[in-house]
Amino acid sequence: MGKGLSLWFAASSILMLTAASILISYNIWLALLVGLICVMNIGWGFVVKARRRRSQETPGERSS
Repeated sequence: MGKGLSLWFAASSILMLTAASILISYNIWLALLVGLICVMNIGWGFVVKARRRRSQETPGERSS
C-alpha cells in the first residue's frame, strides 16, 4: 500500500475515534455508530492492503 493511502486510513481512523470519544458525552448511540464505522474503516484498510499485495505477486508465488 502506498504512503498516501496508508496516511489516509490512519488519519481518517484517528479523526473518527476522536469524534467518537467526544460524542460519548453527548449521545452514546451516535458514539457507538461512529466507533463501528471506524472499526470498519480500519478493516477496509487491511482488505485494501491485502488485495494490493496479492495483485503485485506473480501467479507462481501464490500459495493456495
